[in-house]
Amino acid sequence: MPCRVTGLRTTLTALAASLTLLLAGCTGDSGDGADGSGRITLEFQSLAWQKESVDANKQLVAEWNELHPDIRVKYVQGSWDSVHDQLLTSFEGGEAPDIIHDASDDLADFAYGGHLADLRPYLPARLKSDIPERSWQTATFAGGVYGVPFLQEPRVLVANAKLLKESGVRVPTPAHPWTWDEFRAVTRKLSGKGRYGVAWPLKEPVSATLNLSLSAGGRLFHRGADGKVTVRFGAADAVVPRTVHDQVNTDRSASGTTLGMGGSDTLPGFFAGKYAMVPLGFSYRQQIAQQAPKGFDWQVLPAPAGADGLAQGVSPQTLSVAEDSPHKKEAARFIDFLLRPPNMVRLARGDWMLPTGAEALKDPALRTAKDDWAVGTALAAHLSPAPAQSVRGYPEWKDKVATPALQEYYSGAIGLGELRRRLVDDGNLVLARYQR
Repeated sequence: MPCRVTGLRTTLTALAASLTLLLAGCTGDSGDGADGSGRITLEFQSLAWQKESVDANKQLVAEWNELHPDIRVKYVQGSWDSVHDQLLTSFEGGEAPDIIHDASDDLADFAYGGHLADLRPYLPARLKSDIPERSWQTATFAGGVYGVPFLQEPRVLVANAKLLKESGVRVPTPAHPWTWDEFRAVTRKLSGKGRYGVAWPLKEPVSATLNLSLSAGGRLFHRGADGKVTVRFGAADAVVPRTVHDQVNTDRSASGTTLGMGGSDTLPGFFAGKYAMVPLGFSYRQQIAQQAPKGFDWQVLPAPAGADGLAQGVSPQTLSVAEDSPHKKEAARFIDFLLRPPNMVRLARGDWMLPTGAEALKDPALRTAKDDWAVGTALAAHLSPAPAQSVRGYPEWKDKVATPALQEYYSGAIGLGELRRRLVDDGNLVLARYQR
């Protein structure tokens, strides 16, 4: 009898344990983004930071969740300041968000490292055809597409309209822009009486220099027949750096103190009439519209043109899917929803940037004279992939070689020959390590 009771207790205990495990499997998190109800939860890490942009993103997430109760998207706030290191840590730890907001010039190492999914099998034909090929190139590495480019930002000149009018200089338009030589002459004319013709905010000088250099035919990075990239610094590559250097050190038409500033840092001086113009990203119009003193008259001008016209490099904002995500198809569906033309317009207006989508660019809201939206949309056709898009090792080259070299050249500490030596000789040593 004691033996039978013991056996019965053992059987009941085993059944209870099995039932507990079964219930846990039905009601607990399965660990792959799905719960017992069959609902999938996707993490969307957004880098939106301006209130209008954050609001637009959160509203679209809420609309998706209402329409798709079986595929819930969780909004996660990220930061542009730390995204590269944060993503690297999360990839290595197997904790990356399913949907990743980043910039195309940050994708190369993640794509080649196998951390991002090739989106070609998942993207709908509508999205593929709506975004032009030149934009897709910014997120294409080794034949795969590792992000959807959706917002882009040309660099423009923001000018004090009153000072421009009083000077009598020709006001440029996208159809008739200034040349780089003409721009330099204009800044000389606008200088004087305690005022500089231009303020270059070049705390981060590399992308501004490389992207604007496309207008003069500068490419800097060249891919050989063996697929390896090397740096070459020719006459076309020198046009923009020499212009900035000479404005600061020869003409004294550009402020040397702003070279270490970010764009926002120059705005108080711009509003005070200390600088007649400031080269800025297109999205800075929001800060200017909100912060400018009452009655301050400003306008957006196209960046100067060179041998290749208004060509300019951009690194669009992108949406990617983590390779480790078990729900790539569902993540791509959310990206498609987020980037439908009306939604892309909402995102563009929230960030005061340009959408990449052809249909969104046609929206009348992005072609108004108010806040000079029309100037930006007129530049969209001239935007190309930034020269460094697919260069492995670019982040290290930028941080360790190009940034200090350009900063010293612009300040007058070194000459053009030394700048060329550092960018080419020191730079190729860095890139070679990534291409063995």
